[in-house]
Amino acid sequence: MSGFFMSTTQKISGVVITFNEEKRIKSCIKSLKKVVDEVIVIDSFSSDNTKSICKDLNVTFIEKEWMGFSKTKNFANSKANYEYILSLDADEVLSEELIQNIQKLKKTDLKPGKIYSFNRLNNYCGQWIKYAGWYPDKKVRLFEAKNTTWIGDVHEKLAFQNNVKTVHVSGDILHYSIENKKDHIARIHKYNKLANPYPNKLVAYLAAASTFIKLYLIKCGFLEGKLGFQLCMISSKAKIWR
Repeated sequence: MSGFFMSTTQKISGVVITFNEEKRIKSCIKSLKKVVDEVIVIDSFSSDNTKSICKDLNVTFIEKEWMGFSKTKNFANSKANYEYILSLDADEVLSEELIQNIQKLKKTDLKPGKIYSFNRLNNYCGQWIKYAGWYPDKKVRLFEAKNTTWIGDVHEKLAFQNNVKTVHVSGDILHYSIENKKDHIARIHKYNKLANPYPNKLVAYLAAASTFIKLYLIKCGFLEGKLGFQLCMISSKAKIWR
């Protein structure tokens, strides 16, 4: 009789895109392996130890020239063997609470027409940030492969062809986002190259001022101390640096 009942546990493909991610990719993959049935890594020809680390962790490792965030992630999704995809960035790790809740989902609630969002907790210069508009930073990262597409060049997001219901799952994606001040400024300049500039300096300075007021005062960035001030100031200056 024990063989009569078949498990209804759904299988999930874990997907990550990488380029020179030797610092974080091991932790990312290890957390994914606790909830997914395969891990697919699409790498844009890293020059560090990313490839060897991934090979040691027994993942599907595919090298592909960089096509932009959305196109590269869509290519990664096309390589998935299972109906559901869990997408993480290389500098993200699933918290233990989130791991447990995804494991439960696989047995009970992964169903067509549903997508699953998680809170993302960002680490800034070694400090977990819960103010300045940085938390809960909800992200949809678990979804059906079919009828789902990444869109956008700078801050890519998921687009769904059919009406879907979003289910929020407790637990955090732990995002090791910015290591230090220099890293923050470098990232700003990198993304600004892809963003549209403001029409003139006046608009840029007004945007900078409003951004600082919003993040530091309205979103309580001051509660993060010195790093909160730094975060809000650089984020506001980003409007001028475009």
